[in-house]
Amino acid sequence: MTIKTQHGLLAATLLLSASVQADVILHAFNWKYSEVTANATAIQQAGYKKVMISPALKSSGNEWWARYQPQDYRVIDSPLGNKQQLATMISTLSAKGIQVYADVVLNHMANESYARSDLNYPGTAVLNQYASNSSYFENQKLFGNLTQNFLSAPDFHPAGCIDDYNDMWKVQYYRLCGGAGDKGLPDLDGTSWVISQQQAYLSALKAMGIKGFRIDAVKHMTMNHVNAVFTPTIKSGMHVFGEVITSGGAGNLEYDRFLKPYLDGSGHGAYDFPLFAQIRNAFSFNGSMSALANPNGNGQALPWDRAVTFSITHDIPSNDGFRYQIMDPTDEVLANAYILGRDGGTPMIYSDHGETSAKDGLRWKDYYKRTDIKNMISFHNTVKGNAQQLIGSTQCLLLFKRGKVGVVAINKCGSTQNYSVNTYQYELNWNRNYVDVLSGNTFNVTSQWLNLSVPARSARMWVLR
Repeated sequence: MTIKTQHGLLAATLLLSASVQADVILHAFNWKYSEVTANATAIQQAGYKKVMISPALKSSGNEWWARYQPQDYRVIDSPLGNKQQLATMISTLSAKGIQVYADVVLNHMANESYARSDLNYPGTAVLNQYASNSSYFENQKLFGNLTQNFLSAPDFHPAGCIDDYNDMWKVQYYRLCGGAGDKGLPDLDGTSWVISQQQAYLSALKAMGIKGFRIDAVKHMTMNHVNAVFTPTIKSGMHVFGEVITSGGAGNLEYDRFLKPYLDGSGHGAYDFPLFAQIRNAFSFNGSMSALANPNGNGQALPWDRAVTFSITHDIPSNDGFRYQIMDPTDEVLANAYILGRDGGTPMIYSDHGETSAKDGLRWKDYYKRTDIKNMISFHNTVKGNAQQLIGSTQCLLLFKRGKVGVVAINKCGSTQNYSVNTYQYELNWNRNYVDVLSGNTFNVTSQWLNLSVPARSARMWVLR
């Protein structure tokens, strides 16, 4: 094989990897697995190529946050569904070319101090439940012996609540607590036994057909623990990314102290909170859309192959400490045009049933099937693999193209913005219609100068037809 051929294969492989990595994720937050199955065709038709589900394990309680309080890794049984329903969902989506990602909780176990004083999990009450219906629970089992507990006191850090979220040691060795005397979520230690159980859990999910893992609360785990669990075998062929909430990128304390060490130490991806902070800054009253022209250039966005991009996550509206990050509804729509129009990262669209958005007019209820979101995804899927080139930016307007296939314009301001594009410098196809997937507006290049007009507080996503 010649060097030229090797380079060609490498380039083709990288392009394919970038294209697949960029497929849009639907975060089907707190959806029942049977509900995802029932909506598989609608999800496919909307253009999603990946679906992320809430944690698949043993948990109880009807509140959404109870899904993040594991009782047992060895069994899939919760109000969202069981192992059989998960298997049906995976096979149904797979047949439609859609991958399934699982949210995984490895930092802690359920806070059940109200019901018992020990740290034996799943505990006597759950073991009795298993014994009383052994045939059912054997069918829900992923691994292990359900006649006995799988965790005990030596598998946890000593009790103590985090009182300083900038202190790395406290963040990684103390508990997440709710205040008012709450004893918090029992914090797992990275013992060899804990690691073996977590590896068995992830391996079982992978064997079922799960193709990606979102690591919940990974900021609260040591890098030794994370890297011991996620072996090369477990990570092979998987998209693994963590949740490390920050309020900025390079130079931000949370980024420098938590997110950057996680990225550098694990090789995983992560939620692109640096880019999200840059987006919010750009759309602020005194902000400029020029900040979004090249956020990677000054460390305010993660590398394209490490980033999961978003305009909202479930943690932001549901936690009082993060609600300041909720964007104006119109700005959020424009932010979605940006993350679905740009070249970089894996875009994620959040959609719930109102669990986290009750205070916000249920604005993310069934968000995944909004017409504008589906049309943005259509643009994304059409231009995927075409390089991004900045055409221009001002305080109000951001304008860029994707190869010769698509053009994106975003106007955050309250008046129409106009821009003249030199089509000799920024090549587009002549005498062909470019149609905006959002409004139906069209343009056709017939001379050197193309005059584009973008109405107030709107986006245009023109695609070649």
